[in-house]
Amino acid sequence: MGTALAGAWLTAGHPLTVWNRTAARADALAARGAAVAATAAEAVAANRLVVVCLLDDASVEEALAGLDLTGKDLVNLVTGTPEQARARAAWAERRGARYLDGGIMAVPPMIGVPAAGPYVFYSGSSELFEEHRTVLASPAATRYVGEDAGYAALHDVALLSAMYGMFAGVAHAFALVRGEAVAPGDLAPLLGSWLTAMSGSVARTAEQLESGDYTEGVVSNLAMQVAGKATLLRTAEEQGVSAELLEPYFRLMERRLAVGSGEEDLTGVVDLLRR
Repeated sequence: MGTALAGAWLTAGHPLTVWNRTAARADALAARGAAVAATAAEAVAANRLVVVCLLDDASVEEALAGLDLTGKDLVNLVTGTPEQARARAAWAERRGARYLDGGIMAVPPMIGVPAAGPYVFYSGSSELFEEHRTVLASPAATRYVGEDAGYAALHDVALLSAMYGMFAGVAHAFALVRGEAVAPGDLAPLLGSWLTAMSGSVARTAEQLESGDYTEGVVSNLAMQVAGKATLLRTAEEQGVSAELLEPYFRLMERRLAVGSGEEDLTGVVDLLRR
């Protein structure tokens, strides 16, 4: 990802100094005109805007420990938790730097390709964001989500969590037909279009959470869906497929039915997840 970001900045004509813990990985960028720093300290000293894209928060700590960050604008694009981002923001402030945290909603091939739809969530110093907005937008579109440094990571992880939930459902669907004369390639477009159609429920869930009325705009109520889960579980059993990806959600549905109304949507499970 770091190489993809650096490449996009070079393509956009921005002067760039790079440092990589594995020196050879910077060779391709050097061939394109990037200056290569021998150390992290040298890279940080080269410019006021410092962008970090490493493995994790511990890697950031290791790379920047003891370096002079006075007057620097530090943008951290490492995937981490909201609390890690807030702690890193305080850490940077104590060292005299402005701080911006980022959550990249893209994979490396999407970087620098606007048509692919890449974007980065940013949170933290609004002044830093506004000053460097044009530069930050070169690799991917920008979405500033607030002064709270943890909000970029929060949005990032929220979207990734939903993605993995979808992946779980897709895996279960393919497992169901795996032993049958149903080609995965034939199921794929049907599955993709169905998930797209069902994505409309996201907006309805948000509206219900904001209004507090979980019966608003219900199409298939909770009682009906709890009753219908038996068919899904029996089909899995008949097909010799584990239901372990579905059962936790079904248990939440049953718990919500026990304390809520059968006329509700599935939105009430959100409240059950809150500790």
